[in-house]
Amino acid sequence: MISKKLKLDEIDKQIIAIVQNEPNSTHTEIAERINRSQPTVGHRIKKLEKSGILQFQPGINFRVVDLFLAIVEINTKEPDRLMEMSHFCPFMVNAFRVSGNHNVCVMLTCSKINKLDTIINYHFRNRPEVQDVSMEIVIDISKDLILPIDFSSEDHEPNEEYGCGEKCKYLQAHKQGLTQYY
Repeated sequence: MISKKLKLDEIDKQIIAIVQNEPNSTHTEIAERINRSQPTVGHRIKKLEKSGILQFQPGINFRVVDLFLAIVEINTKEPDRLMEMSHFCPFMVNAFRVSGNHNVCVMLTCSKINKLDTIINYHFRNRPEVQDVSMEIVIDISKDLILPIDFSSEDHEPNEEYGCGEKCKYLQAHKQGLTQYY
């Protein structure tokens, strides 16, 4: 059971449910709905945030914007390299180590689909350590999906020969010794 694993009681679960469904609810409104005091709600929210269980994610709601969101599944001999790259690449929203036919899943976003394809070709398809790449473009989302966006991706004109070019944050991080792989 999720709540048992996370060590949440009924009050915590009620607070989280309200915040997830109505993120703009005030502590007073939540307190009234769960029949607790406002200081109790504030204390519990602070405790849940401090533990990392409850987080407020600023970002773009992909359900309402006109951006391309790609889900790329990769089978690579160097999964740590792709995980590290996701910290720097402005097109990569997140990366996951996964089990199954692929060992890494990467979410990428951009306003132009051709840029996404070029990034995927350069970073994944053209790498000798990558055995398989599967790209899917998300065409519809049923619930709000809030993801951070790195607007510096707009400054990049990726190409298959040089990747993101001189402005590549991953290349710059490597030159500064901040990356293990390149």
